[in-house]
Amino acid sequence: MMKVNQLAKHQNHNQSSTATQKISTYLTLIVLIVMALAVAALLLAITAYATDVVAAGVLAIIGLIALVLSGFMLYQFRRQTVQLKIEIPKVMTTIECTKCGGKTIREFQRGDYVYKELEPCQKCPETKQMITAIYKEVKEKEKTYEV
Repeated sequence: MMKVNQLAKHQNHNQSSTATQKISTYLTLIVLIVMALAVAALLLAITAYATDVVAAGVLAIIGLIALVLSGFMLYQFRRQTVQLKIEIPKVMTTIECTKCGGKTIREFQRGDYVYKELEPCQKCPETKQMITAIYKEVKEKEKTYEV
């Protein structure tokens, strides 16, 4: 039953990530089309410069603004996709013997809760072990030093 739940969670995660990828792909395509139109506006501005300076100036401004904005959007999409990679944190369970103080740490299992009595201790079989803590494992990020 637990494997079925894990498989369902994994499939839901994959479906949401593929939906995000589809949206990201469509937005990237739209931004690339806008970028192509901006380049076309710049080329039209160059050809129109000989006949009408005002129209060429307007086309150049429109082309430059569209080119800068689309470049910025592509940069933001790329930065955002890097930030979207989320790691699922490991949840750990601490099990202790109330008599001898023996401590065991294992991954969280569905149904675990603090003060839950478990199987007897291996060192002193007459005493049952108890869950004393449930916590998320924290990984320290690499420290960077600016010069």
